[in-house]
Amino acid sequence: QSPYKMRLVIDQIRGMGVNEALALLKFSKKHAALQIAKVLNSAVANAEQAARQSGDSVDVDTLVITHAIVNEGPKLKRFMPGAQGRANPIQKRTSHIEIVVAARDAR
Repeated sequence: QSPYKMRLVIDQIRGMGVNEALALLKFSKKHAALQIAKVLNSAVANAEQAARQSGDSVDVDTLVITHAIVNEGPKLKRFMPGAQGRANPIQKRTSHIEIVVAARDAR
């Protein structure tokens, strides 16, 4: 997905609670929502693992998305056959997604 399409979805969930954001992403019609949901689930799992290693416990209900951005990744340059033997360039855009979650009180 292009970063432009991803940003439409990421702007909706920035600052939300994790459960609320996952519910919004589940019912979104945008294809980018599936990929963002995967990254969000990974961020939650990372937060749980970090808390477990430090001897703390984290409640998923208290987690909030504190930082969520989409940056442009490398472009895959392809060509599509055009009229009269020409080749038309196509840029397949990729995205880098960053999501940071933290407990509501540690904001």
